[in-house]
Amino acid sequence: MKRVVIWSLLLFLLTLAATIAAAKRHHRHHQPARFDYYVLALSWAPSYCASHRSDHSSECRVGEQKAFVLHGLWPQAKQAASPMSCAPASPVARSIVDHMLQLMPTRALIQHEWAKHGTCSGLSAQDYFAKVEQAFRKVQVPSEYETLSSQKEFGVNDVEQSFATTNHAPEQAFRVSCNAQELVSLEVCLSKDLDYQPCTGSVHQCPEGQVVVRPPK
Repeated sequence: MKRVVIWSLLLFLLTLAATIAAAKRHHRHHQPARFDYYVLALSWAPSYCASHRSDHSSECRVGEQKAFVLHGLWPQAKQAASPMSCAPASPVARSIVDHMLQLMPTRALIQHEWAKHGTCSGLSAQDYFAKVEQAFRKVQVPSEYETLSSQKEFGVNDVEQSFATTNHAPEQAFRVSCNAQELVSLEVCLSKDLDYQPCTGSVHQCPEGQVVVRPPK
């Protein structure tokens, strides 16, 4: 009888220890890193697809190529290096991934963004991706980029100003990224409540005066 009681007590203690350890892991996982605001990253799909011709993700299919594609939502520091990969990342639930595939091109990107940026947000995967979607749907893309039919050159300041005007936001809330004078992406600076706000010096801007913009195919 004593042996049964002892084994029962040991089993209880082991279960309790495992529960406490799991709770600690969960607590650490959801502790936000120190950051000041978010950066919403929108990739210009035609540029990506031109340099990844073997890529068969949804953003590069002929006849279905998109313009600006959701890349991710990144916790951003005002001046210091922004936090990344803040905790071990469990696989994102299939239901969340299936939903986000309506907005993001691949499962791998969804998992990558959670591991690298979502774990620094202090949110669960479900809440983080809900915030990602909310941020993405907030931004209105000016019509001249959605309907672009041929390659065109735009002034960097003109691109940023057109987004600011369309979204009734500060011009400094938008930053163009480029590579060899070609548009690569647009970064949108948002508060933790997803209000537009000026970007700080930690968000890079295209150093060129003009960018070449490829049309969607």
